[in-house]
Amino acid sequence: MKTSTKYYKANLWLFIATAAYFLMNGAQLWETAIMVPAWTAAPPESLLFFKGTYGLDFKNFWIIVHSSHEMFLLIALIFNWRFKKRRNFMLLLLVAHISVRVWTLLYFAPIIMEFQAMNVKPMTDPVLLEKAAQWRNLNYLRVALFFLINMGFAQLLWSNQKETVNA
Repeated sequence: MKTSTKYYKANLWLFIATAAYFLMNGAQLWETAIMVPAWTAAPPESLLFFKGTYGLDFKNFWIIVHSSHEMFLLIALIFNWRFKKRRNFMLLLLVAHISVRVWTLLYFAPIIMEFQAMNVKPMTDPVLLEKAAQWRNLNYLRVALFFLINMGFAQLLWSNQKETVNA
């Protein structure tokens, strides 16, 4: 296969992975702008969003979004592997992405699951309010980090410099 065809496929998969990342960024921004302020406003009273037959639970959504996006990232990495500069930058970005995901699994997921399991009461608990505020504020940082990581992937596309194989 010619280098130009390999480069085209590498670009195509990088575009797909980056586009999927932008879709995920959009969902993160929507959740951060709309949902997070609502449920963190006055817990346990504001936890009503998570309760009842139609209570919100985005767990399955985020599992599907992250899994499919990360599959696209790995495919893009495979197709870009022969291009050393791209491969190395993609590996760096992938390590950063995985680090934020580990942070998500160790901190954000357990705390939101804890909030989802709480009973709704017509009151605001100052301790819970502080915990929710910390979660919300760190979530702003987390969403920004995901966006910056994706901008790194986008930069690889925008630079669009052809490399020779194993350059």
